[in-house]
Amino acid sequence: MPKHGKKYRKAAEGLELTARFAVEEAMAKVVDSAFAKFDETVDVAINLGVDPKYSDQMVRGACSLPHGLGKDVRVAVFCKGEKQAEAREAGAEIVGAEDLVAEVKAGNLNFDKAVATPDVMALVGQIGRVLGPRGLMPNAKTGTVTFDVANAVKEMKAGRVEFKVDKAGVLHAPIGKVSFGAEKLMDNLKTVLENVNRLKPSSAKGAYMKALSLSSTMGPGYKVDPTLIRKFIEG
Repeated sequence: MPKHGKKYRKAAEGLELTARFAVEEAMAKVVDSAFAKFDETVDVAINLGVDPKYSDQMVRGACSLPHGLGKDVRVAVFCKGEKQAEAREAGAEIVGAEDLVAEVKAGNLNFDKAVATPDVMALVGQIGRVLGPRGLMPNAKTGTVTFDVANAVKEMKAGRVEFKVDKAGVLHAPIGKVSFGAEKLMDNLKTVLENVNRLKPSSAKGAYMKALSLSSTMGPGYKVDPTLIRKFIEG
């Protein structure tokens, strides 16, 4: 039984595993090789020269993409009082405090992103085991624990992406849809790379961005020549 379907094998035909491309070339190949009937998401995977088991080498952050993510984002805000009206006015679909926590405990997680004000984090902590594994737990480091809920909601609606290096030292992030075209996707990619580069731990030694790969949801991955990553960021 083949590991991949016919369309994937056709898209990857002639692609050598050792091949490395310039960013522009890799992005063009990702867009051209997309074959799904839906608008595929384009992702970047970066192998970082860090050891995440040490807290001072954990790379985690968030940034707003210039061209957004191309998807509707449902935002839930955990807050009280006047902040609830502020969150709704900014476009949050779900707003609440104790009642929202109870909904989540009951298994209702009909939202994609979550924001919380600092004064309700003790409440939100009760559902940390539910939100955490799904990447929904509000965190001050990514700007999702804040009293400025209006700005946080608007950023998420506009295309805010959060990223965190995994145990293997690899960071994954979506950068938009295939329909954006290569130029807009490269703008989004550059924003992500600039932010990841800015967060380089002072304790990290040697090469920081050791490898980078671009791919669409269903398509093959195209590896970027690591010697060209810095040139792309600075260019």
